[in-house]
Amino acid sequence: MKPPSVLQRRRIEVRGIVQGVGFRPFVYRLARELGLSGWVCNDAAGVSIEIDGPVAQLDAFMRRLRDDAPALARVTAVQVTSTADIAQTQPGFAIRPSRGGPVATAIGPDSALCDDCRRELLDPADRRWRYAFINCTNCGPRFTITHRLPYDRAHTSMARFRQCPACQAEYESPSHRRFHAEPNACPDCGPRLRLLDAGGCAIEGVDPIAGTLQRIAAGGIVAIKGLGGFHVVCDARQAAAVAALRQRKAREEKPFAVMVANLASLQGLAQPDEAEARLLASAQRPIVLLRKSAGVDERLPGVAPGLAWLGAMLPYTPLQVLLFHEAAGRPPDASALERPQPLVLVTTSANPGGEPLVIGNDEAVERLAGIADAFLVHDRDIVQRCDDSVLRLSRPTGSTQFVRRARGYTPRAIRLARAGRPVLALGAHFKNTACVTRGDEAYLSQHVGDLDNAPTCRALDEAVRHLLAILQVRPEVVAHDLHPDFYSTRLAARLADEFGAQLLAVQHHHAHIAAVLAEHRSDGPVLGLALDGVGLGSDGQAWGGELLRVGRDGAVRLGHLRTLRLPGGDRAAREPWRVAAAALVQAGQEPLARRHFGDEPGYDTVRAMLARELHAPPTSSLGRWFDAAAGVLGVRRRMAFEGQAAMLLEGLAEAHGAADADPGLVRLDDHGLLDLEPLIVRLADERDPARGAARFHATLVWALAEWAGRAAAAQGLSAVACAGGCLLNALVAQGLRRELGARGLTMLEAQDVPPNDGGIALGQAWAALAPR
Repeated sequence: MKPPSVLQRRRIEVRGIVQGVGFRPFVYRLARELGLSGWVCNDAAGVSIEIDGPVAQLDAFMRRLRDDAPALARVTAVQVTSTADIAQTQPGFAIRPSRGGPVATAIGPDSALCDDCRRELLDPADRRWRYAFINCTNCGPRFTITHRLPYDRAHTSMARFRQCPACQAEYESPSHRRFHAEPNACPDCGPRLRLLDAGGCAIEGVDPIAGTLQRIAAGGIVAIKGLGGFHVVCDARQAAAVAALRQRKAREEKPFAVMVANLASLQGLAQPDEAEARLLASAQRPIVLLRKSAGVDERLPGVAPGLAWLGAMLPYTPLQVLLFHEAAGRPPDASALERPQPLVLVTTSANPGGEPLVIGNDEAVERLAGIADAFLVHDRDIVQRCDDSVLRLSRPTGSTQFVRRARGYTPRAIRLARAGRPVLALGAHFKNTACVTRGDEAYLSQHVGDLDNAPTCRALDEAVRHLLAILQVRPEVVAHDLHPDFYSTRLAARLADEFGAQLLAVQHHHAHIAAVLAEHRSDGPVLGLALDGVGLGSDGQAWGGELLRVGRDGAVRLGHLRTLRLPGGDRAAREPWRVAAAALVQAGQEPLARRHFGDEPGYDTVRAMLARELHAPPTSSLGRWFDAAAGVLGVRRRMAFEGQAAMLLEGLAEAHGAADADPGLVRLDDHGLLDLEPLIVRLADERDPARGAARFHATLVWALAEWAGRAAAAQGLSAVACAGGCLLNALVAQGLRRELGARGLTMLEAQDVPPNDGGIALGQAWAALAPR
């Protein structure tokens, strides 16, 4: 062992999210505190350090390099590439300019306004008082303003804003919180707000923040430019404003998310527990799904009618904080904004007609015409669209469950079990994301959306190109869904040809389970329970309730739910009464079906389709069994948005409370078939929809767990990976954790990516990395 007084020189490479998060000034201050000499700089792989000094101080430096790193940094590796004894050190420590080379680092996600910047923002004595673009190395935009790496101002949309002397001095001072904060600016040199009328003309003589709030208070709808796109905003307590927004956006009943000033302002709307409160106030500031308080539908009419959950978030940009500051009367004390406020804002993504988020000022005026009464814009360009993330906490584990993974988390890497050749995976048709692997890390793109219109398809093209560019990856494999008609499949073929890469199709439900294995760094084999709406099976049929054995050698189908016919095809997926009628007819209960649905004008046509098995394709989808239950219980005959019937059914079951499972209402055979038909027949005679909904959930959970338990025993497996959109149903997810655990089985589930189709790309990438 070297004596602690021996002098050494060490070359250190730090990898992870270490650019744009204050890592170099942290290293600078730490080195000076310990009396060490040398330099630090950004490079394409992360941060490089060369440092001299006594062994004892160098060892302390190495320990604190990880332990004391800045809050937004994410250190994944620290490597000492050379160590040498030296006779003397060179005095001083410096921060050197960035160096180029092959990129092996990543840009950090956008981050919510930090406490220090918030205090300055609300301090009348500070030069950035009420400046809507205040930020530092601990907060602000990253991913959404960056064209390419290294993360330097010249490579961001802030390049056009030349810093004033005061800002430049901060930017160049290693001891300052804004040292190399690339979006650094102030009212004298940075971006500015403008308020525009419905036609896009500037409204002069009005403070943009005050003018925006006045219009919202008067029942107006304002489009507000955020970090990754525009929001459309109105007063959530004004029923007429909410109804107008629904009508203008053609969003009949789909729930809206709301924004409140602080946690205290959720009183009477929802009661977040400690873990949910921490998530709401985290640097990521996602929309968090919270259980509603009693009477919330009356307090927020039309916001999330009939559902058990309310999506809520806290302000994360300076601009959003200023709206609530204005509503509170511009108090000079920042602590005043921690008191409850009555203002509740509907804050929904500005993506008319299911198209991509609006990000440009002129684009907003054009595409949001007829929706917004005014526009609050600014002149800092958004480089990449990035929607708000949506999460909830799983009970009782307290782990996160993504519904949508985007702002605050993209492009945070997911560590894989091992390194492999670079893969590009193009995801599914609905809730699309893409995934790129580099070494032993997978990078999931921001949520792109449903690929059923040309603008969203172009948005996928842009997201893929941007992700490949910032990671500097040339894929050797391009993976895609098995369905030949998806746009993502066609794009995969074009990109594979462009890059000279292998093209690989991965079955939809295999990818669902593989995504869970990727997260848990597992090679399997595991039993996979894939429960969703629909995905093309390897036999050409529509799957959605599948029992699989999944490992590195692929996936084998062990069983499935009994198939239901869909009279009218895709139309049946929008009209639960059709699926319910099909389930009853299939069970030999046509008179019961006619009693429930004979008043439907299309009933006789549906009956004929079923009799002839014409235009009535079969599916094993669990989502359609949910629709059948909702249909026979009279919860919903037609849906205004995807999954509405199942969400309302869950809300009724939540409101009713616990119910006993009835194992006699399901059938399990020796060939892996699970039949829910008797359960649907029994529900057709239920007079209390809430009681029926609770019984359906309880019996379904028992049946799924029993089904999986028998298969696990037969296969000699002890872990069950559960995925698919049905896992977003809290009663199903919680029930499976309980029932599988009672059978001695370990349940693996999605945590860092959504269990729905938003996680498919990660599963495709995992499958593509398997040895072949």
